[in-house]
Amino acid sequence: MVTHITITAAPSPVTIRAGGTLLGTSAAALELKEGSYPPVLYIPRADIDMSRLERSERSSTCPWKGKASYYAIVTPEGRLDNAVWSYEAPTPDMQAIAGHLAFYPDKVTITKG
Repeated sequence: MVTHITITAAPSPVTIRAGGTLLGTSAAALELKEGSYPPVLYIPRADIDMSRLERSERSSTCPWKGKASYYAIVTPEGRLDNAVWSYEAPTPDMQAIAGHLAFYPDKVTITKG
Protein backbone atom coordinates (compact mmCIF):
# COMPACT_ATOMS: atom_id res chain seq x y z
CA MET A 1 0.00 0.00 0.00
CA VAL A 2 1.23 3.46 -0.93
CA THR A 3 1.15 5.74 2.11
CA HIS A 4 2.97 8.83 0.86
CA ILE A 5 0.42 9.57 -1.91
CA THR A 6 -3.09 10.85 -1.29
CA ILE A 7 -5.82 11.48 -3.85
CA THR A 8 -8.78 13.70 -3.03
CA ALA A 9 -11.42 15.64 -4.95
CA ALA A 10 -10.12 19.05 -6.01
CA PRO A 11 -11.65 21.73 -3.76
CA SER A 12 -13.05 23.76 -6.67
CA PRO A 13 -13.67 23.52 -10.42
CA VAL A 14 -10.67 24.06 -12.69
CA THR A 15 -10.19 25.49 -16.17
CA ILE A 16 -7.21 24.59 -18.36
CA ARG A 17 -5.95 26.80 -21.20
CA ALA A 18 -2.97 26.57 -23.51
CA GLY A 19 -2.31 30.11 -24.64
CA GLY A 20 -5.67 31.41 -25.81
CA THR A 21 -7.13 27.94 -26.37
CA LEU A 22 -9.57 26.49 -23.86
CA LEU A 23 -8.75 22.83 -23.31
CA GLY A 24 -11.47 22.15 -20.78
CA THR A 25 -13.25 22.86 -17.52
CA SER A 26 -13.87 20.29 -14.83
CA ALA A 27 -15.75 20.06 -11.56
CA ALA A 28 -14.49 16.48 -11.16
CA ALA A 29 -10.72 17.01 -10.98
CA LEU A 30 -8.64 15.04 -8.51
CA GLU A 31 -5.74 16.42 -6.48
CA LEU A 32 -2.81 14.06 -5.98
CA LYS A 33 -0.33 14.86 -3.23
CA GLU A 34 2.93 12.93 -3.19
CA GLY A 35 5.40 13.49 -0.38
CA SER A 36 6.84 17.02 -0.47
CA TYR A 37 6.01 17.63 -4.16
CA PRO A 38 3.45 20.30 -5.09
CA PRO A 39 -0.08 18.89 -5.59
CA VAL A 40 -0.94 17.75 -9.12
CA LEU A 41 -4.41 18.04 -10.59
CA TYR A 42 -5.71 15.09 -12.61
CA ILE A 43 -8.55 16.01 -14.97
CA PRO A 44 -11.04 13.48 -16.38
CA ARG A 45 -10.47 12.95 -20.11
CA ALA A 46 -14.19 13.53 -20.68
CA ASP A 47 -13.70 17.16 -19.55
CA ILE A 48 -10.82 17.89 -21.97
CA ASP A 49 -10.94 18.64 -25.70
CA MET A 50 -9.01 15.52 -26.72
CA SER A 51 -8.88 16.72 -30.34
CA ARG A 52 -6.19 19.17 -29.13
CA LEU A 53 -3.94 16.37 -27.84
CA GLU A 54 -1.58 14.15 -29.82
CA ARG A 55 0.08 11.16 -28.19
CA SER A 56 3.88 11.38 -28.19
CA GLU A 57 6.52 8.67 -28.16
CA ARG A 58 7.64 9.56 -24.65
CA SER A 59 6.84 7.40 -21.64
CA SER A 60 8.11 7.09 -18.10
CA THR A 61 7.56 4.78 -15.17
CA CYS A 62 6.83 5.58 -11.54
CA PRO A 63 7.20 2.71 -9.08
CA TRP A 64 4.04 3.84 -7.24
CA LYS A 65 1.79 4.99 -10.09
CA GLY A 66 2.91 2.87 -13.06
CA LYS A 67 3.71 3.75 -16.68
CA ALA A 68 2.90 7.27 -17.88
CA SER A 69 2.08 8.17 -21.47
CA TYR A 70 2.64 11.71 -22.76
CA TYR A 71 0.78 14.02 -25.12
CA ALA A 72 1.48 17.21 -27.04
CA ILE A 73 -1.05 20.04 -27.05
CA VAL A 74 -1.78 21.45 -30.51
CA THR A 75 -3.33 24.92 -30.71
CA PRO A 76 -3.52 27.64 -33.37
CA GLU A 77 -0.59 29.30 -31.56
CA GLY A 78 1.63 26.24 -31.85
CA ARG A 79 2.54 22.87 -30.41
CA LEU A 80 3.51 22.16 -26.80
CA ASP A 81 5.40 18.86 -26.78
CA ASN A 82 5.01 16.47 -23.84
CA ALA A 83 2.82 18.94 -21.96
CA VAL A 84 0.38 16.33 -20.66
CA TRP A 85 0.76 12.92 -19.03
CA SER A 86 -1.58 10.12 -18.10
CA TYR A 87 -1.38 6.84 -16.22
CA GLU A 88 -3.67 4.84 -18.49
CA ALA A 89 -3.21 1.60 -16.55
CA PRO A 90 -2.04 2.74 -13.10
CA THR A 91 -1.02 0.44 -10.29
CA PRO A 92 -3.86 -0.99 -8.18
CA ASP A 93 -3.43 1.63 -5.42
CA MET A 94 -3.70 4.48 -7.97
CA GLN A 95 -6.80 3.37 -9.92
CA ALA A 96 -8.52 6.67 -9.06
CA ILE A 97 -6.35 8.49 -11.64
CA ALA A 98 -7.09 6.07 -14.50
CA GLY A 99 -8.83 7.97 -17.29
CA HIS A 100 -7.38 11.29 -16.10
CA LEU A 101 -4.80 13.71 -17.51
CA ALA A 102 -2.24 15.88 -15.74
CA PHE A 103 -0.78 19.05 -17.24
CA TYR A 104 2.62 20.63 -16.72
CA PRO A 105 1.83 23.99 -15.07
CA ASP A 106 4.63 25.74 -16.98
CA LYS A 107 2.95 24.80 -20.31
CA VAL A 108 -0.70 25.59 -19.52
CA THR A 109 -2.71 27.94 -17.34
CA ILE A 110 -4.78 26.21 -14.68
CA THR A 111 -7.40 28.41 -13.06
CA LYS A 112 -9.19 27.26 -9.93
CA GLY A 113 -12.65 28.37 -8.94
